[in-house]
Amino acid sequence: MRWAGQTLDAADEDALPGLERAGLVRSVQTPEFEGVTFHEVLCKSALNKISGDASLPFTWTINPARGCSHACRYCFARPTHEYLGLDSGNDFDSQIVVKTNIAAVLRKELSRRSWKCEQVALGTNTDPYQRAEGRYRLMPGIIRALTESGTPFSILTKGTLLRRDLPLLTLAAREVDVRISISLAIHDPDLQKQLEPGTPSPRARLDLIRSIREAGLPCAVLVAPVIPFLTDGAKQLDGLFGALAEAGATSVTAMPMHLRSSTKNWFMSWLAEQHPALVRRYRQLYGRGAYVTPEYKTWLRERIVPLLATHGFGPIDTKFLPVNVPAELEPASTPNAVDPALTLF
Repeated sequence: MRWAGQTLDAADEDALPGLERAGLVRSVQTPEFEGVTFHEVLCKSALNKISGDASLPFTWTINPARGCSHACRYCFARPTHEYLGLDSGNDFDSQIVVKTNIAAVLRKELSRRSWKCEQVALGTNTDPYQRAEGRYRLMPGIIRALTESGTPFSILTKGTLLRRDLPLLTLAAREVDVRISISLAIHDPDLQKQLEPGTPSPRARLDLIRSIREAGLPCAVLVAPVIPFLTDGAKQLDGLFGALAEAGATSVTAMPMHLRSSTKNWFMSWLAEQHPALVRRYRQLYGRGAYVTPEYKTWLRERIVPLLATHGFGPIDTKFLPVNVPAELEPASTPNAVDPALTLF
């Protein structure tokens, strides 16, 4: 595991691969989280610096955990688990590394004279409100630390556990700029269970959007990824956008699925099992790369933009973003390295 800069103790020969020198405290399995192992570590840094991309509206990210029990087949962060010496398939879904001291470390970092209260984003790699948050309750401390330091922040999540922190987020929004985005790309509950088996249902996330709006906070929605030939139908998109409008979403961003590195193999293995007739079309659409063809992007944009307008999501508040992850967003060996994941807002 390339967390050498965060090493607190000597190597633990009994630790799982990749966790020997990561400040590992213990590995935990509990009946409430069947099939999931939590690896509790002590981190030496909480803020990850992003450099070299002026197009992003933030400079720093925070990730309380590595790996994600949402188990989304298409998750772009899967390859980051290989960087820890774990695999990007089942290990990513079930071997969750939790930075148990992250709130205390963050508070120290934010108290430095050099801190300029730049925008911080949560949810750019793995979800801060995945199931682990129900056990470790790291987000309230993070939110308080950011708010008390005067630091604006954004949260992107699929997790309905965010509802627990709405009173705290409402108070935070009186002091700093707080942006909340909910990820909801699959409206069909059956398909959602196949592709995102650890996530709350579409209905539950629509209810979360309503709760956020009732709390007086804006709520953007990320419709990503739009999955070719499975969720890109006009009827499907129209139904989803209509449901988002009814729930009170304040803006929508949509983008096609990209499949980088080992994520591509993980998704394609599912596709071959569940939808074998689509495998050839995917090979034509993606080729040997991670992104759909320009022609598909154009076709999808021409389909999506009018549908969004129909439901009141106009061009001022709505962006359609083709996804291009710079090659330099790869794991680095320093504790403040950029999270090697696509940043979305």
